[in-house]
Amino acid sequence: MTKIGVLGAGGWGVTVANLLCGKGLDVRIWEFDPAACENLARTRKLPSKLPGITLDNKILVTNDIKEAVSDAQFVCCAVPSQKLRSALGGLKDIREGNRPIFVNLAKGIEVESLKRMSEVLAEELPEAYRSGICTLSGPSHAEEVSRGIPTAITAASDSVEVAEEVQRLFFTPSFRVYTSTDLVGVELAGSLKNIIALAAGMLDGLELGDNTRGALLTRGLAEITRLGVAMGADPLTFSGLSGIGDLVTTCLSKHSRNRFVGEQIGRGRKLSRIVQKMTMVAEGVETTRSAHALAQKKQVELPITAEVYLVLFEDKKPEKAIDDLMGRDPKSESWAQSNL
Repeated sequence: MTKIGVLGAGGWGVTVANLLCGKGLDVRIWEFDPAACENLARTRKLPSKLPGITLDNKILVTNDIKEAVSDAQFVCCAVPSQKLRSALGGLKDIREGNRPIFVNLAKGIEVESLKRMSEVLAEELPEAYRSGICTLSGPSHAEEVSRGIPTAITAASDSVEVAEEVQRLFFTPSFRVYTSTDLVGVELAGSLKNIIALAAGMLDGLELGDNTRGALLTRGLAEITRLGVAMGADPLTFSGLSGIGDLVTTCLSKHSRNRFVGEQIGRGRKLSRIVQKMTMVAEGVETTRSAHALAQKKQVELPITAEVYLVLFEDKKPEKAIDDLMGRDPKSESWAQSNL
């Protein structure tokens, strides 16, 4: 039987564990916090993140990361992006065994290094494992996937064979998986759309209209693509599931943590207080720092990201940010232009 290790027992980790267990696979899930681990093992529930969902009784819950990945053919990394490197530290002395494929599920860019998640994996894993790295990304809120609501997602890897193996692993009647070899584009699209979702939430908090939201999503996609191309991505990737598909979902969904944070800021609340009361991580907050730094490093203009950064970290008023965006110099919309 195929063995799966899932690192991270939050909403997405539990959802993925149930999905794979439902296919008859041997699944073990790792929770880093001993108390949370004991509670999940006992109750099989995560009411604050996945109300109404029960973790399959066949899934082993463990606080020992090596037990979770022992003899696994696939290791799914469902820890927050800023915690991935430290979580992987527990695998430093892992034996080669059957060399599992590592599937990244996080959407973010590490603040300290400005690395994508596959790059963090490649740096932290033993060399023998680095050829088997894949990222799964697309419109996939755990609240809906856990209930079998249909969606489609992209498995991206530098290796066609690895992407196809992950495709076969996750494919179900309600979870359709496509493949891509544009790992850079898929990871950047999944990470950067969270910044635009923060901005979309701010618009909702300010009670602005559909026209404003439509303009934001369109120009947000343009600047995501611009940075992606500067970093070597295929521009067509941003028109796919991990790009516009995930962007629209995250900016409009009631399940979106990033949209929620932005909405609260639009209503006048402080970021520190919003985040303090949340039970789940809004990846876009730290990704805004990363993207802002990347834009400066690559000399790429990201006006929406820059304004979100100022609102989040320099107390700029969302209303002022909108005025400044609207007051920028006129430009051509042509995608053939350098000022996308």
